[in-house]
Amino acid sequence: METKYIIGAIIAVIAIVGIAAVALGGGSTEHAPNELVTCVAAHGEEPEFGFDPMHGWGYHDSGTDPLIQSTILKRDKDNNFVNDLAKDYTISDDLKTYTVTIRDDVKFTDGSKLTAKDVAFSYNKAKELGEGADLSSMKEAKADGNKVVFTLNKSDSTFINKLTDVGIVPEAGYNEDTYGQNPIGSGPYKLAQWDKGQQFILEKNPDYYGKEPYFEKITNLFLDSDAAFAAVKNGDVDIAEVPVAYANETVDGYHMEYFDSVDVRGISLPTQNDTGLKSEDNITVGNNVTGDPAIREALSIGIDRQKLVDGSLNGFGDVCTNGVAKQLPWSYDQGKDGQVDEAKSVLAAAGWKDTDGDGIVEKDGQKAAFSIYYNAKATERQAIAVAVAEQAKEIGIEITPEGGSWDDIDPVKFSQGVVWGFGSADPYSIEHQYDSRVAWPVWVTTTLNISTTVQ
Repeated sequence: METKYIIGAIIAVIAIVGIAAVALGGGSTEHAPNELVTCVAAHGEEPEFGFDPMHGWGYHDSGTDPLIQSTILKRDKDNNFVNDLAKDYTISDDLKTYTVTIRDDVKFTDGSKLTAKDVAFSYNKAKELGEGADLSSMKEAKADGNKVVFTLNKSDSTFINKLTDVGIVPEAGYNEDTYGQNPIGSGPYKLAQWDKGQQFILEKNPDYYGKEPYFEKITNLFLDSDAAFAAVKNGDVDIAEVPVAYANETVDGYHMEYFDSVDVRGISLPTQNDTGLKSEDNITVGNNVTGDPAIREALSIGIDRQKLVDGSLNGFGDVCTNGVAKQLPWSYDQGKDGQVDEAKSVLAAAGWKDTDGDGIVEKDGQKAAFSIYYNAKATERQAIAVAVAEQAKEIGIEITPEGGSWDDIDPVKFSQGVVWGFGSADPYSIEHQYDSRVAWPVWVTTTLNISTTVQ
């Protein structure tokens, strides 16, 4: 156990497609060989609501496997579904009913038995809170003996993906205000310690029903990307997840490992003009520049995505034009890329012209100018925003990159561009990207996938 790894990716160490949990130790940190010190989960950020799957832990926060809780199904390294709590399952011909038989040899860490009632409760609560998996197609989950019957409000062939997404909590011991601090689960690990703002420590669950994990103890540090890389240089961690900005760095005793991911970077642009409309949260909706389809089309066909991969991601990524990682079977090439002259023609045909010679087109007295916001903690998002702004100038569009916290970004998410990170192995996600029938009435942005999938 003398090899150390730096994970060269903006992905969780346990993720959904083509990524394995890397467990290699060593270093100056004093611990037993079957203990692991990492900085990987949640990209170094602390889960806001603690380790509660009902609030997104294991879905938003750790990649896919909540570790502390069990799920109905899991995915193997080839993205195939395998049983976890499930013994078997059936799907009705009309794709509206999924019935799962739950194994009967599982205990929670408080000693109570996990039953189908706990599974049904977890899914119904997750749907009620709506903070993790998208369960909008689920009408209800009901326990029937050792089975859970999921009744859907429409035919949905993708619902099987949701059976991997919700960590199961005990109905009797669950309190949505306190559970995340002291979670009771049935997964391979249990929470031993949480030093808020610093780290959490997991210990092996001796009553786990599945394959016994190798590591007795896992300590995960909450560090931003720069601090994580500093911890690597100091030999304080065995594994660190770092941005691809560090891809060419070398550190004695470590080496880089790169993994394919479904993690996509894209920029959302408002698709309506600013008419004074406000969202229910009093957020301004619309932008008079990006609300013109010609602006969005010009950027979509004019930005050279390969240059973004080479520059912003040091070459560690793949061009993405549709928000779906190329490793997934429903990915497709959406079309043109890096066509600057054609982009200029699109703008000109729509009445956008540079009448004052400053290189930026205008229309009806309105300059083709707006901002793109990014999370200032994410170096690759900053690099993408800056690179897109530079390329946009060649087309005649002025973009101002703006870094800030998510609290800064939230008030402008419907009126300015935002660099988002997203990705899913669930094909249902593309419905929310492209089908206006399911769009929230004031959700008026479209994702301009001028970025990449990252490795």
